[in-house]
Amino acid sequence: MTELPVNQVNARQGWALAPEEREAMEYDVVIVGAGPAGLSAAIRLKQMAEANGKEVSVCVLEKGSEIGAHILSGAVIDPVGINRLFPDWKELGAPLETPVTSDRFLVLGPAGALPLPNFMLPPLMKNHGNYIASLGNVARWLGEQAESMGVEIYPGFAAAELLFDENGAVRGVATGDMGVSKTGERKDGWMPGMELHAKYTFLAEGVRGSLSKAAIAQYNLDADSDFQKFGIGIKELWQVAPENHKPGYVQHTLGWPLDNSTGGGSWLYHFGDNFVSIGFVTHLNYQNPHLSPYDEFQRFKMHPVIRQTLEGGKRVSYGARAITEGGYQSVPKLAFPGGALIGCSAGFVNVPRIKGSHNAMETGIMAAEAAFAALDEGRSNDELSAYQQAYDESRVAKELKMVRNVKPLLTKFGNIFGTMLGGVEMWMRTLGIGLPFTLSHGKPDHAAMKKADECKPIDYPKPDGEVAFDKLSSVFLSATNHEEDQPAHLTLKNVSVPVDVNLPEYDEPAQRYCPAGVYEIVREEASENPRLQINAQNCVHCKTCDIKDPSQNINWVVPEGAGGPNYPNM
Repeated sequence: MTELPVNQVNARQGWALAPEEREAMEYDVVIVGAGPAGLSAAIRLKQMAEANGKEVSVCVLEKGSEIGAHILSGAVIDPVGINRLFPDWKELGAPLETPVTSDRFLVLGPAGALPLPNFMLPPLMKNHGNYIASLGNVARWLGEQAESMGVEIYPGFAAAELLFDENGAVRGVATGDMGVSKTGERKDGWMPGMELHAKYTFLAEGVRGSLSKAAIAQYNLDADSDFQKFGIGIKELWQVAPENHKPGYVQHTLGWPLDNSTGGGSWLYHFGDNFVSIGFVTHLNYQNPHLSPYDEFQRFKMHPVIRQTLEGGKRVSYGARAITEGGYQSVPKLAFPGGALIGCSAGFVNVPRIKGSHNAMETGIMAAEAAFAALDEGRSNDELSAYQQAYDESRVAKELKMVRNVKPLLTKFGNIFGTMLGGVEMWMRTLGIGLPFTLSHGKPDHAAMKKADECKPIDYPKPDGEVAFDKLSSVFLSATNHEEDQPAHLTLKNVSVPVDVNLPEYDEPAQRYCPAGVYEIVREEASENPRLQINAQNCVHCKTCDIKDPSQNINWVVPEGAGGPNYPNM
């Protein structure tokens, strides 16, 4: 990876130097985030530059310690995106090595499972031709391809601030300072952040990115779109006993342990050297503040149908990440003066398929092609309307439009009946008919939560230490680490709200929706007053707190670069 000069290392939002004091670097395109979308955009820019005999300078910033450190996904990958980028990806050694060989969908009850016949599933939900892989390793491979083309990639550098020109257009980003104490003082080894100026800036931060939030608000990009919707995906990587391994086997479930009014489901994918990717998604429009997505996942693994795969195996890694679920009607305007949203910064996940990386890659490619054309015309810092037009006419938009009513149907009619209606809708669209309108999501996820006294507490079983585990041992497996003496990246707009509002009204749900034990209500003997303790060191950067807090009092900002999880093979 390319290294910045030592006096140009990153920093944090809110603690940067004055602009006139910061050093700057100039690029044609700066990309924030080295995930599938960001790296695909960088690669496509370089491909087009080479094909046309041009020079285009491209820089990618990645807040993780390395490419792939913060990437977490199932993942069954539709190769349509990588096919566009590298038609010869097999010959080039892309880590898509396990083709799907069998596909199964189960409805779970407390002790048994009902398999749904494959012929009932709409064609879009079938996985023939797809590959089981580690998306983190795919990102690492894409990073190698990008660097070989001359893309400058800086892992461990967190973009903390959007920069604007005199006309209000984005002209790049700034990293924050490194080596600032909790109280805002410069420590030994302090190093200032720097500015990266660009003719176009792509935000590829993934779900609920802090700069993407700022850009959406600054330019009112969501004025004509529905509320974005989210889920939380919690994943473990297991190495199972050889007799339990079925290479290429894909299994999805819905139903137990969630009740009919709480959306979600699971995945279980067999790939590689006896590896099984197992995960559980809870839709974040759940109503009961007593619900814990982490504990639902642990309970799910104790189901006899699931347990039989894991027993005798070893848990290798753990992680969690929010997922965009709003779909077609929730995609905001994609281009703004000086830049664009690509990948999950905008939200292109197909919820019924439980897939989004292929769409993320294609949107990165579309944005790159629009930016290259603009640069070739001598333009800069204007709106890439060609990207928006390309998306509107794209395969991605068509795919999302086909399933646009599935999520609202699930919300309105519950897991069982909503799934049936969603399946009918997808079959009708496959046959060229369907509902002649787009259903609304109704309200944002945080507004769906009911008061604690309106809901029944949930008694979760104690983890058995064999297939189910406690939060802290799980966070340990994520290799999460942050410099402890740094400004808080989990910020509260009002420090009194957690105890004065969220605790009495909602039993402070942050204690349960966080999958890493970051938020605790502490009651000390010496004081009768409870307080919220934030264990920021545990944060796996899932962004759930920023989304689900019922008071919308938590604002997630970037910590020092390289902080957070370090996911292997996730």
